[in-house]
Amino acid sequence: MLQRIITFFERYSFGVCTYLGERFNISIAKIRLFFIYSSFLAVGFPLIFYFFAGIVLDIRNFVKRKRTRALDM
Repeated sequence: MLQRIITFFERYSFGVCTYLGERFNISIAKIRLFFIYSSFLAVGFPLIFYFFAGIVLDIRNFVKRKRTRALDM
């Protein structure tokens, strides 16, 4: 049950923590805790970074999909 909830949030969120964890080889749970604790200390600034990074990652994935489709033709 808990794994289904985590999978749901990972699929429908931006996946910023997962991307950063895989990129820098850090535990995803530690990155999530960092965002949670730092958002309390920095009055929401990390949330702005999270949403901005999510939008950039989403656009990046969209461009990659379009590029592979164009090359497949």
